[in-house]
Amino acid sequence: MADTSIVNPADVPLEQTTKVNVDSLKLDRENPRLVSVSARTTEESIVAQLYRGEELGELLQSITANGYLDIEPLIVWLAPGDQQFTVLEGNRRLAAIRLFREPALVEAISRIERLKISVPDISPEIMATFSEVSVYRVPERDAARSFIGFKHINGAAKWGSYAKAKFAAEWYRSGNVSLEVISEKIGDRHDTIKRMVAAIYVLEQAESANIFSISNRKITKFNFSHLYTALSRSTYMDYLGLATAWSRYDPKPDPVPIENLPRLRDVLIWIYGSKEEESEPVVQSQNPDIKNLGEVLTSAEGIHILRAGGTLAEAHASTRSADETLSQSLIRARSTLRDAANNLRGFDGHDQSLLNIAEDVSESAQTILDRMKKKYQQYRESMDA
Repeated sequence: MADTSIVNPADVPLEQTTKVNVDSLKLDRENPRLVSVSARTTEESIVAQLYRGEELGELLQSITANGYLDIEPLIVWLAPGDQQFTVLEGNRRLAAIRLFREPALVEAISRIERLKISVPDISPEIMATFSEVSVYRVPERDAARSFIGFKHINGAAKWGSYAKAKFAAEWYRSGNVSLEVISEKIGDRHDTIKRMVAAIYVLEQAESANIFSISNRKITKFNFSHLYTALSRSTYMDYLGLATAWSRYDPKPDPVPIENLPRLRDVLIWIYGSKEEESEPVVQSQNPDIKNLGEVLTSAEGIHILRAGGTLAEAHASTRSADETLSQSLIRARSTLRDAANNLRGFDGHDQSLLNIAEDVSESAQTILDRMKKKYQQYRESMDA
């Protein structure tokens, strides 16, 4: 291990494990764990995101009990002109250390982010365990990508699909490697990585066009898989003006035609909702809601229902023909009535209300039967004429 007396970050040797002061480290604003980061993003919001989504509470408890176990070095990079290292790998650990060391940061997160983080009290001995931490300095971001990608995509500390997609997109955007090589290095299917990166480009286009922001989504959890699954379906491709099988080719920025950006906004809000508009997402689960929403996009009536605030079920029902709806309703009704018949032993004769419901069912069934018989007879007569 190198000399711990180094003060100037530029003097820290490359590709060696070295002890540095924690104050010489900063969080990575391009960390794939972060869902939404802009020029206005604060340190408080970054730590809050890591706390909400990355089990920082458990790490705080572990450090309280065991101290900071300086076993694996943080991977750091010194950007040109910077006076602090950017932590490329180990942001969760750095966030935990800062919460212990900076009470003002904890208070600011509570005030600004409305998130109360309970930081356990620790002894001076444990506090001393992370005044200096081990780092491994790399010359550039690309030098750390293979290791970081494999660790978080196939290793013990797996990322979610959005973090994985962001990581692959940034690596691909660097221009130094193909998506095929990226997929090989991080151990994922080539076509899956293409679909994910293509979806990242769609999100970035929506952000840059100010039609949708991930931070404005209605629900806390960001289900990125909803989007890249949707964008691989022909119904969404047609609605947004994307070329057939567009995601099979190398992704390109701004894939949605400008004239279809309002449609992209609709799709994203229907999938994720909008805090500003107080609009709940119509998609509650990937299966079957993503499929059903895609079918609604082929129906002008279904789209109008959604835009008017109707539910996905209502909009999807409008896409089916009357005879299809009738047949499915009759089949469901027969199944339900047979179930009721099989459980008649549960009726002891005391509950008049159940008898009333049964009479109402009987009357409705008789009405349906009479009208269907009449239409059937009219059809037969027209055929014999």
